[in-house]
Amino acid sequence: MKPKKYTNQERNKKNSTKFIIIIFYAFSLVLFGFLIDTPKEIFQGLYNILTEPDTLITDYIGVGGMGAAFVNSGILTLVFIYMLYKLKINFNGVTIASLFLIAGFAFFGKNIFNVWFIVIGVYLYSKTQKEKFAKYIYIALFGTAISPIVTEIMFTTSSPFFVRIVLGALIGIGIGFILPPLSSYLLRVHQGFNLYNIGFTAGMIGTIVVSILKSYGFLANPKMIWTTGNNYTLSIYLYGMFLSMIAIGFYLNNKSFKNLRSIMKYSGRLVADFVILEGFAPTLINMGINGIIATSYILLVNGDLNGPTIAGIFAVAGFGGFGKHTRNILPIFLGVFLGSLTKIWNINDPSILLAALFGTALAPIAGEFGWQYGVIAAFIHSSVVLNVGVLHGGLNLYNNGFAAGIVAAILVPIIEAFRKEDI
Repeated sequence: MKPKKYTNQERNKKNSTKFIIIIFYAFSLVLFGFLIDTPKEIFQGLYNILTEPDTLITDYIGVGGMGAAFVNSGILTLVFIYMLYKLKINFNGVTIASLFLIAGFAFFGKNIFNVWFIVIGVYLYSKTQKEKFAKYIYIALFGTAISPIVTEIMFTTSSPFFVRIVLGALIGIGIGFILPPLSSYLLRVHQGFNLYNIGFTAGMIGTIVVSILKSYGFLANPKMIWTTGNNYTLSIYLYGMFLSMIAIGFYLNNKSFKNLRSIMKYSGRLVADFVILEGFAPTLINMGINGIIATSYILLVNGDLNGPTIAGIFAVAGFGGFGKHTRNILPIFLGVFLGSLTKIWNINDPSILLAALFGTALAPIAGEFGWQYGVIAAFIHSSVVLNVGVLHGGLNLYNNGFAAGIVAAILVPIIEAFRKEDI
């Protein structure tokens, strides 16, 4: 289906509507934070979040409290929304996906301090190429995946304070500078079947950078801060958010579910921008459905709703605008679940919960080749993701994106070879 054409006035009006709705959800994060905790607790919590190393897995709800984690997420998302607005970015599916990843990972790894060094690096790259920063803005947003390396160097190494600050800043800026050319090149490796291409790129960069730093005695300290006991409170917020998406989308879609079926027909392979292809209203409905499925999965397997799993749920919902839908994500959940029946881990172990949520990066495999291949991809992914984190020392927040890139690069050529033989 060809994208619909609008006049400039219609396009501006629709763009404003999209921004207003996403701003509403960003503000809801801040509001919920202040409803949960007092301002004093929130400001103290934000300080802890800014200064705490962010290696996987660092749950900001455990570091700074639930209120501070929500406020950090909301503020960071609002700042990036404002940046996109000033750059006059046309709001579409990749915009939604990038903002929801920002909001989600602001619960475990990204904060209002450490992300800017990556963004500055991408900005400087755009200037050296004499191109507009707007062309690379999504790489900057997705590229904040590796921002924990900045915090790790600045706040954990034993070097003098000034040296730590300068070194952390320079490395962060340097990583941001090389992200654009590398991400474009590495997209060819998995042929668009890994929706978290920047996660794959960040994993590669992180592996090189951490290896060099280890040669000088720097060792990242992987940790496990994982909160429990908040399922009831957090499920109220999450279900409220996703049900409202369905309701708003339904209303904007002339009180219908028109075009939702059309979204389900796409494989999801990069680039599948559902806002451009089918419109914002059905995309919003799709996002709400994705979010409900992801949240329900965590509760059904007796998992924990916390900072990291909220990040995963937001990723599933956000990419409801850019590649994910019910038909291509359910096989991924099934593949991880089947893995729990034969492997040595439990289905509700922290890393496996995240593998199920973020493993939906491989949804295009199910969409392109069939649900059974999605199950196989997820089954393999749930093992691979447990072993690649050591390469980048837990400093790439999109560890699942790194693993998914490896799985797709190996699996897709094999699938295509056998499909050719069948033909």
